[in-house]
Amino acid sequence: MSATTHAFAPRPGERAAQAARFARLRRGVQLRYVLLALPAVAFLAVFYGYPVAAMLLRAFNDPAWGTENFRPLTTLTRDIDVFGFSVPGNAYLRVFGITLQIAIVTTLATLLLAYPVAYVLAAIRPSRANLLMILVLIPFWTSILVRSYAWMVLLGREGTINRVLMGLGILDEPAKLLNTRLAVYVGMIHILLPFMILPLYAVMRGIDRNLLRAAENLGGRPWDVFRRVFLPLSLPGIGAGCLLVFILALGFYITPALLGGQRDVMISVLIAQQVTLIKWGFASALALVLLLVALVIYVVFSRILGVERLYGGTRA
Repeated sequence: MSATTHAFAPRPGERAAQAARFARLRRGVQLRYVLLALPAVAFLAVFYGYPVAAMLLRAFNDPAWGTENFRPLTTLTRDIDVFGFSVPGNAYLRVFGITLQIAIVTTLATLLLAYPVAYVLAAIRPSRANLLMILVLIPFWTSILVRSYAWMVLLGREGTINRVLMGLGILDEPAKLLNTRLAVYVGMIHILLPFMILPLYAVMRGIDRNLLRAAENLGGRPWDVFRRVFLPLSLPGIGAGCLLVFILALGFYITPALLGGQRDVMISVLIAQQVTLIKWGFASALALVLLLVALVIYVVFSRILGVERLYGGTRA
């Protein structure tokens, strides 16, 4: 080391002072971040954390301390049908099975419909994509209740769909479309479709198109390029969209309550019925089980499909 370089090198005492100063600056920055996040944390603690804690408490202490509120879920009374299989259970477990089935079918249907739309939005010019994205977001400007009532009008016995089918000679008399499982699927898919398109579009827009061109230049056919390059790169968007839609579908209430029938009761409708009957403890137990199911599904999705990569994280 030259004498000039040695003259500018910090002395041991100066290095310690610099390290202490950097540590203070780092603590100051961290404190500012904490102060910025404090209002949001306080809001979540008051309006989300406290209700969840109260629900957990009611599940175990209403009307008395214990696990009696969970006993109806563990009492096997008869066989129930879950995804076409007959398993021991009871009526409440059957409702959970119906809820899972509707949520899974809704998630898969929205994925099949949303993937091509997001692919086209990501492939065209940004100016055109922004215009089409406005059309995707228009349903957000309308209340879920209004959209559900609109489907009631369309699917009713005297609704538009029945009149068109009868006018074309396809039907001789009105078909029962409302208050069926099909009506629940149609309504939920229509409402949840934008929640699938947005995560897919966000991920697809960030895929480097040079990778696709390189694969084509190496002799890859369009289907092979899509299957081996584009599809794997879009998996975080698929995972995030499926996770979001599935969890929303698990707790959906308005649309199943209005469009579904007595054989299509979902867990959210059952919880509302128990609240109406002033059975707060059992309603809290059902809500707690639903929350645990949602948490387990989130962990599985994040582990398998790498959902955290969508938000800038890294996988281990």
